[in-house]
Amino acid sequence: MEKYQKHFLNNFRNKLEEWEAKPEVPHVEVYRFVHSLAGSASTLGLNQIGDVARKLMDSMDEKDDRLLTIPELRTMLFDIIEAYYRLEEGTVTDFKGKQGRDGEEPVILIVDDDTSFLMYMKEELENIGWYVVPIANPEKAVMSYYDVRPDCAIIDIYMKETNGFEVLDFFKQKLKQQFFPTVMVSVDDQKETRMKCYELGADDFIPKPFDLDEFIVRVKRQIDRKRQIEELVLIDELTHVYNRKYLAQGYDQVKSIWNRRKEPSSIAVLDIDHFKKVNDRFGHLAGDNVLAEFGAFLKKNVRVQDTVIRYGGEEFVIIFPNTPVKDAYACLDRCRQDFSSLVFEDAGSCTFSAGITEFTDPSKPIDEWLRLADQALYEAKENGRNRVEIDSKSTDIQHNKTIKVAIVDDDPIIRTVMRDIVSKLPAEKNVKYDIKSFKDGAAFLEAEWHSESPCLVILDGVMPKMDGLEVLERLRKREDSDRYKVLMLTSRSSEKDISRSLQLGADDYMTKPFKLLELEARLGQILKRMR
Repeated sequence: MEKYQKHFLNNFRNKLEEWEAKPEVPHVEVYRFVHSLAGSASTLGLNQIGDVARKLMDSMDEKDDRLLTIPELRTMLFDIIEAYYRLEEGTVTDFKGKQGRDGEEPVILIVDDDTSFLMYMKEELENIGWYVVPIANPEKAVMSYYDVRPDCAIIDIYMKETNGFEVLDFFKQKLKQQFFPTVMVSVDDQKETRMKCYELGADDFIPKPFDLDEFIVRVKRQIDRKRQIEELVLIDELTHVYNRKYLAQGYDQVKSIWNRRKEPSSIAVLDIDHFKKVNDRFGHLAGDNVLAEFGAFLKKNVRVQDTVIRYGGEEFVIIFPNTPVKDAYACLDRCRQDFSSLVFEDAGSCTFSAGITEFTDPSKPIDEWLRLADQALYEAKENGRNRVEIDSKSTDIQHNKTIKVAIVDDDPIIRTVMRDIVSKLPAEKNVKYDIKSFKDGAAFLEAEWHSESPCLVILDGVMPKMDGLEVLERLRKREDSDRYKVLMLTSRSSEKDISRSLQLGADDYMTKPFKLLELEARLGQILKRMR
């Protein structure tokens, strides 16, 4: 029976390949094919496919003489294709980590040119719900910091291209204004090596090989310590958002985005309207409660990557990285409406006003942008309060960001499933996903379609004509390689390919077949970093 099932499934793939090569397919041809699926699949024990095919067949008109475009065909057959894929993914163990980043789980950056170690640690740490960014090239580690904002870095000391001491020293020199825990690992457990780690600012040293349970406890301790220090030094005690000391760090993120991708960010200054009257009428305890609730409200209603800061008194600042001013306005105006409908038990209802500006030259000091946003806030108050105003210099700026998503895979099933998942992922207003499929790596590299916008490449490792590793290598040799985020797809047995993809600079990898929810989570994580 298994032999005939495989033959049946191969025929299904071949038929999809045949249709994709045509501009249009007769509806009657599709009907006959679905009719055949409905009968054969269940006979061969493939009941999921048979049931879906029978349901689709019953909804089709046998005499329909239309010609179907390829997008129409994909939509019509998607339930069957998904049922087919779920047969393949059924052999995969459940993904134990969280399905997507919610802003609470630790993000761990691991820098080591031993790709076997990277693969092992990624699997083990993601099984406990952590989000792991594996880096085999130390030079990429610094750039990745600004992309993913990790909670802790694990750095091997001895690597071929450079040594971990250089990476550690760079982090400590560049990130002086914040606490960023670093854990050094090495087979060299000599006293001199350990002392040098601590002299350069490492927070812990763990000799290889180590017990994984103890390693997790020690890294978790560093993450908890980071959060405690942030709460003591950078977190406002009353509102539990960042205090004004964090402004420089938030601005560093904006400058990094601008320097690498020339993408806009925005900053807003907010002020609770008539706050003095709240204190005078209801007392300072009631006023403090309003401030605390306002801070919690803002954190809940902006994105994970947005930074909320209590600037002083009843004034707050929000930094919106990767966000044009129009999008920041839409977010804040929605917050304004929602906040005004809240009723405080001891202070009634309150409103706020806000002014926004867009960073157009991050070489200028942060005070310049605060001044422009503050002027817009003044206009909001002059115009009646409970409103959001955009700085006049930013009003005419228009941005519509497109993120290209290239699906490079010779398997029509994977291409269809990927396209559907990406098309349904949430995106901010004025962000559009332009999705295109390629049957081989050569066709992708030759296309002009991805030559300008940021591009996520979902890349199969094994393809005819040119394999995924060669495509990845060519992408990383481009001068604009930073525009490309690459998710490699490999088979579970091809550890050598995973190792090579990490060495070449893949941003993440997944092994086939994979759970659809895990796939959706990984795609969402990468696209979030690109928006």
